Amino acid sequence: MDLFAYKAKQQLKKEAPLADRVRAENFSEFVGQAELAGEGSALRRLIDKDEVPSMILWGPPGTGKTTLARLIAKVTKSRFVPMSATSAGVAELRQVVAEAEETLKFNGTRTIVFIDEIHRWNKAQQDAFLPYVEDGTVILIGATTENPSFEINSALLSRCRVFVLKKLETVDIEALLRRAVRDRARGYGGLDLEIEEGVLGFIAGVADGDARAALNTLEMAVKSAPESASADAARPVDSGSGKVIRLKRDDVARYLKRSHLLYDKGGEEHYNLISALHKSLRGSDADAALYWLGRMLEAGEDPLYVARRLVRFASEDVGLADPQALVQATAAFNAAHQLGMPECDVALAQAAAYLARAPKSNSLYAAYGRVKQDIAQDPNEPVPLHLRNAPTKLMKELGYGRDYIYNPDAAHDSARQAKAKAQAYLPEKLRGRKYLA
Repeated sequence: MDLFAYKAKQQLKKEAPLADRVRAENFSEFVGQAELAGEGSALRRLIDKDEVPSMILWGPPGTGKTTLARLIAKVTKSRFVPMSATSAGVAELRQVVAEAEETLKFNGTRTIVFIDEIHRWNKAQQDAFLPYVEDGTVILIGATTENPSFEINSALLSRCRVFVLKKLETVDIEALLRRAVRDRARGYGGLDLEIEEGVLGFIAGVADGDARAALNTLEMAVKSAPESASADAARPVDSGSGKVIRLKRDDVARYLKRSHLLYDKGGEEHYNLISALHKSLRGSDADAALYWLGRMLEAGEDPLYVARRLVRFASEDVGLADPQALVQATAAFNAAHQLGMPECDVALAQAAAYLARAPKSNSLYAAYGRVKQDIAQDPNEPVPLHLRNAPTKLMKELGYGRDYIYNPDAAHDSARQAKAKAQAYLPEKLRGRKYLA
């Protein structure tokens, strides 16, 4: 790298977002995920022995998936090649593999290919990776926020270890924020910052386990915070501005409201809004339902969470009064799954409006509640003999399937029709029980 390229790279690093600048450079700086990547964990032992397998890192946003992948490459002295599943295709993959083969052949250096949002790759793209993962040409580290069992094809998944990252604790995020404030080289240690007590804890709590969101909030809050002259003329100000940046909780809260980040997905407001949506749907108020739906989606709620609630409502509160409600809700769920935000917002709005206007019936919900009560009282009621499967001679001799009347065969025989109609299907102790009113 020539001098000009080096200077350009250093300048770019200085101008990078705070979350990227303060990314952990060693495991002592890596916060949270102690069970997964802490000293003595299974993954750390593999890293320390330089026996890292191909893996899928599964966890919510901002939990350290990319940082962990970079640390693995750094500790194992591997070549690190990041790729995005949203923009890279098979052609780019083949080029990376060719370079990996050359690097391994001439330098003995392995290549770690990190694919962010690997769940966005289609089956053909995932299949293209198989032979190179299998023969060790590359080590694949895929990051995903979606369940790998559903989003990664089984052939590729079977060749990878899955490691689960959890939402970060508030205390871990607060520690990360404090390090960012103190760090003179990468963070705000060179600024004259006055931070009101409790501000960093407030930012950490609102981030809901997402370190990137917390660092982005801190960065925007610092940039938008008011400046004033220092009261202490002798006080050193490294920024050279002679100004003190004062960070107050009220200012941060106002910024968060403007940027829709003050929506605590795990807190009271989350449950208040979903309750308001559900009750508006039940009350057949389509306008209110659309409003509460918008409040959740525009604040950053996971559209799949909302879609799941709509699917549940379609059976619980509409049910047999309009069976098409479930069709509408599941179609909206599929649209949300395939499109994501913001493209899926109107599909969810369509489902919400349909459900609000649909006739209501909770008979299925009540019926299944009664079923659960009976099962809880005795979960092992035996299946009547005539309803049992009889695939072997012994089972037939024991009476399995005996006297069962196959209803279509009785269609033209009035006597058999009567017997078929009288045929019991519930366990003996529950004969005559009516669940569905």
